[in-house]
Amino acid sequence: MKGVKQREKFSAILLLRLAFQSLGVVYGDLGTSPLYVFYNTFPHGIDDPEDVIGALSLIIYSLTLIPLLKYVFIVCRANDNGQGGTFALYSLLCRHAKVKTIPNQHRTDEEPTTYSRTTFHEHSFAAKTKKWLEADAFRRNSLLMLVLIGTCMVIGDGILTPAISVLSASGGIKVDHPKMRNDVVVLMAVFILVGLFSMQHYGTDKVGWLFAPIVLIWFIMIGCIGIFNIYKYDSSVLKAFSLLYIYRYLKTGKKKGWTSIGGIMLSITGTEALFADLAHFPVSAIQLAFTVVVFPCLLLAYSGQAAYLMENRDHVQDAFYRSIPDKVYWPVFIIALWIAEAWHRRPECVIYCTTCFHNNTMH
Repeated sequence: MKGVKQREKFSAILLLRLAFQSLGVVYGDLGTSPLYVFYNTFPHGIDDPEDVIGALSLIIYSLTLIPLLKYVFIVCRANDNGQGGTFALYSLLCRHAKVKTIPNQHRTDEEPTTYSRTTFHEHSFAAKTKKWLEADAFRRNSLLMLVLIGTCMVIGDGILTPAISVLSASGGIKVDHPKMRNDVVVLMAVFILVGLFSMQHYGTDKVGWLFAPIVLIWFIMIGCIGIFNIYKYDSSVLKAFSLLYIYRYLKTGKKKGWTSIGGIMLSITGTEALFADLAHFPVSAIQLAFTVVVFPCLLLAYSGQAAYLMENRDHVQDAFYRSIPDKVYWPVFIIALWIAEAWHRRPECVIYCTTCFHNNTMH
């Protein structure tokens, strides 16, 4: 009995350790989204304060439905023996159904494999879906094309979004030095990118331990700043938790309201990292880190910015930095530069999972 308790204690400590470490690898992109979401949602300015509440409501429920409900509690459970990502799902399908262009279900492959193949009831939905996919070569090839397109989109996002994150973080210096040229900001961002990309060869474990404390401090800071702004400026923004304001926002905004959803979707960029990085962290660690730290802090951060914008609509372009209290401006700016880089392991993880595809599908 004593040994069982010790193992449970060890498992709990290990889970907390992995959850902490996952902060430095998985959540950097989600964490930097507050830097630029409101500006991209209202690129031409804010006409009505009610639009801020409507946009905040869309952000709240986007974070709730996509990262929290879809990825954390559903998609992450559909992993391939701990491997996540688009190719991992395709590999899983290939072992249960004959959908792969190269046969991988030969009898000789059964003996060395460590993967299990679950059998389905003949009349179950899974069995019917399997039969439907296997029946037509066009469906099988279309599935493969969707897998390739999905993987390309993830890699493209991992290449393009760092530029947005780092430039947004670096651009915060212009709030305190408005006369600084944009060329200087861009050059500073380039130096940061080169310097921090050079750290990739140290591996996920060391880089995760390096960035995890910084990311944790970041989330705590933006959460606390959000609480401060809600209290100081306008606590009525908490009305955004009502779905009614989404309906009003889209109804009154018409085309402008619908096109602004593109900017709101930036609040969930990096969500796919929750699934792609399962090769490095267990599902329970990612679920714990997101539900306890990331999700509540992001909600507070966006709500705080919305509260600030209710009284300072002209500051939408630099809403994040202008909403920071003067006493903590520079610490937040420095950490923002670090956090903008903390998630650059994600393209590496995608490529890693891609290279594992051949081994997984052949066994």
